[in-house]
Amino acid sequence: MITEAGRVHLRWALTDGVGPLTFSRLIEHFGDAAAALGAPASALQAVKGIGRERADSILRGPSPELIEREIDSAAEHGVRIVCRADPDYPEGLRRIPDPPTVLYIKGELRPTDAIAVAIVGSRRCSLYGGEQARRFGELLAGVGVTVVSGLARGIDAFAQHGAVDAGGRSIAVMGAGLRDVYPPENRALAEKILTSGAWVSELPMLAAVRAENFPARNRIIAGMTLGTLVVEAAARSGALITARLAAEYNREVFAVPGRVQDPTSIGTNALIRDGGAKLVTCLEDVLAELGEVGPALTRGHAATSPLDAERATGSGGAGTPKPAACAPLFQACDAGTQAPPAPLSDVEQCVYGLTGSEPILQDVILRAAGAPVGDVLAAITALELKGLLRRVPGNLLVRRGK
Repeated sequence: MITEAGRVHLRWALTDGVGPLTFSRLIEHFGDAAAALGAPASALQAVKGIGRERADSILRGPSPELIEREIDSAAEHGVRIVCRADPDYPEGLRRIPDPPTVLYIKGELRPTDAIAVAIVGSRRCSLYGGEQARRFGELLAGVGVTVVSGLARGIDAFAQHGAVDAGGRSIAVMGAGLRDVYPPENRALAEKILTSGAWVSELPMLAAVRAENFPARNRIIAGMTLGTLVVEAAARSGALITARLAAEYNREVFAVPGRVQDPTSIGTNALIRDGGAKLVTCLEDVLAELGEVGPALTRGHAATSPLDAERATGSGGAGTPKPAACAPLFQACDAGTQAPPAPLSDVEQCVYGLTGSEPILQDVILRAAGAPVGDVLAAITALELKGLLRRVPGNLLVRRGK
């Protein structure tokens, strides 16, 4: 349930005084997590933000027993611990300034989750807000977009209910350890999410719910997604923190206009008024802002949605057969003649094999890949995030460095 690299990262995650940002600085300074473990106090203090007290804490570290208890607790509850060095660590999170040192995952993350939109908002939402959150959750899930939210009362729950009730995928990012579900009244929803999606947290298994956990949780929601949709937010709502973080990460920010006299719409309407979010009233408004991903999802859904294609072919999970159309490409990669410079999923290898030094139309890749549209789009997005592909004008893709 955990790799050797994951064990090293977990040690850092359980070390007092070493948060994700400090860990990132250690990696930058020493090159990797293992090298930093062997550093003396004097070398540690050369890293920004580490003084004598923090260096001493690092040298003491967590006890081996604590690390083993954490691993055992995760395994007991069916939770995997993944680190930044693992291939299934979400690519979007690698691109934020302070990616979680480790992620606890219950359920399954898939390559298609690269195409995800967060839906956030007030816990004390109006009937209108709840209806809109559920509506957008259903609509986005219906075209193969993964809906990410925090499983909180109100907007989060409505949006995630909409996604799973439509037969789509949702990811619940928790503000506590994954041993328990908070709030407890959303336990049934959380279990429904697990049937096709996942729970995610960066906190140890026994971590309790604390108010200070939620702003950090919000950065994961913003970092995992292509954009954040705010549905009702008061003037000082946590949803506005998520929206601000999404903007800082160069992701899209959307907002559903609220009723002008509702306190729960003050923040949402201010976002729109001040240019901090794009006003959306329908699915097309969201998809139109997702670059080439949006139009391709719309085209793919017109014939057969990525979700329907996934059901029909059984694709998307572990052990998925390689698309027949890409068999020669996979054989070449397996033989070492086209091996890409990073660990890739099957569909990512297929897409990478279809590209080269000459630009190729994205639509050609979508048709030639022999996989569901959602899988192929997710693979393209992942390859862009990994720095292996780039877009050129005319809806064309080409390998980087060519």
